[in-house]
Amino acid sequence: MRSCRALLVSAPASGQGKTTATAALARHFRKQGQRVRVFKTGPDFIDPMIHERASGQPVYQLDLWMTGEADCERLLYEAASEADVILVEGVMGLFDGEPSSADLAQHFKLPVMAVIQAGAMAQTFGALALGLAQYRPNLHFHGVLANGVASANHGKMLRESLPEGIAWLGGLPKDPAIALPERHLGLFLASEVADIEARLERAADALQGLALDALPVVEFPQPVANEVPRSLAGTTIAIARDAAFTFIYQANLDLLQAMGAALRFFSPLSDSAVPEADALYLPGGYPELHLPALENNRAMLDALRAFHASGKPIHAECGGMMVLFESITDKAGERGTMAGLLPGHVAMQPRLAGLGLQAVVLPEGELRGHTFHYSRTEAALEPIAFGVPHRHGSTGEAVYRSGGLSASYLHLYFPSNPQAAAALFRP
Repeated sequence: MRSCRALLVSAPASGQGKTTATAALARHFRKQGQRVRVFKTGPDFIDPMIHERASGQPVYQLDLWMTGEADCERLLYEAASEADVILVEGVMGLFDGEPSSADLAQHFKLPVMAVIQAGAMAQTFGALALGLAQYRPNLHFHGVLANGVASANHGKMLRESLPEGIAWLGGLPKDPAIALPERHLGLFLASEVADIEARLERAADALQGLALDALPVVEFPQPVANEVPRSLAGTTIAIARDAAFTFIYQANLDLLQAMGAALRFFSPLSDSAVPEADALYLPGGYPELHLPALENNRAMLDALRAFHASGKPIHAECGGMMVLFESITDKAGERGTMAGLLPGHVAMQPRLAGLGLQAVVLPEGELRGHTFHYSRTEAALEPIAFGVPHRHGSTGEAVYRSGGLSASYLHLYFPSNPQAAAALFRP
């Protein structure tokens, strides 16, 4: 058993400021000389990058369905063995989704802090806090933090609205120098915000003197040991990583290395060749924002075609798949010629085209993951499989195969089935 101060940061809905508050807390504790580990509930690539900058430590996903109870248990136990504080950012609203942030908090007995956007609110703040606190009786509701506080008097009004028994944990001011900029897939990447450090510092300083240091201590049980098979010993995997290819779970990289693979990173934007490797991994990202650079790097497009012609395994996810079609058309209608390994074209859409957790049964086995994209494909290729949404109502994503290439909009979480993941990269 390991003990550590811990807190799950949630909200009544998306857009309340969970990411800003979590990052502010992480930097606040880090500035006090404490080691902070941050996790993100559910599938997400962008928020963890911000939390990694704020905490100085790698950030992993927790999800009772996608990553699984055992994986969550292992990650939290390992973090508790080295950290002074564990912070978990929730997803959407506290009770939204299956599983929800509340499910995760209740399963691991994590105390919950609700971030409420109070910029246009007064006494109703207390009513909303009361509803969140009492909706599920067995949940450890630790207190509330107000976001968008306009003045000291506004903060006093919000605090006085809270019923007895609900703790006021402080507030973040309404301050453009704290807010994080957004675009179609969510927040801007941490590396793209030039003043990200100044924003984190300002947000952390805004929390000084608030009632956040006396966090509850949570006990995390030791997980059952699960030995990882060395299925990729002797295998070298080339992995695309630059401004156009950024969406990759740290847990995926950890698993590939634990299975014996050597990882070699390269940039499709600026490099002229794929590194010498036995397999290729093209993760998701923002290729639509870099069409001229990708189209004009003809040496790289030729290298991708040559790698495919060699018959070696290629695993491509979302943005990584998009560059393998014949072309991509961005939101402005500009088209860029891509590698053409998959027959068809990709076009960006004004609205979300795919969202949600999915499982997929491949010849290698079943894997879990998620989809989140604003583009659509016109593919002249019959899929070999379709994802099965965790919740009914969404569309299962197609999986395409061509020679050694496997491609889909799905972002797979490799630890959900290590043997199946290894098989995707074995020559």
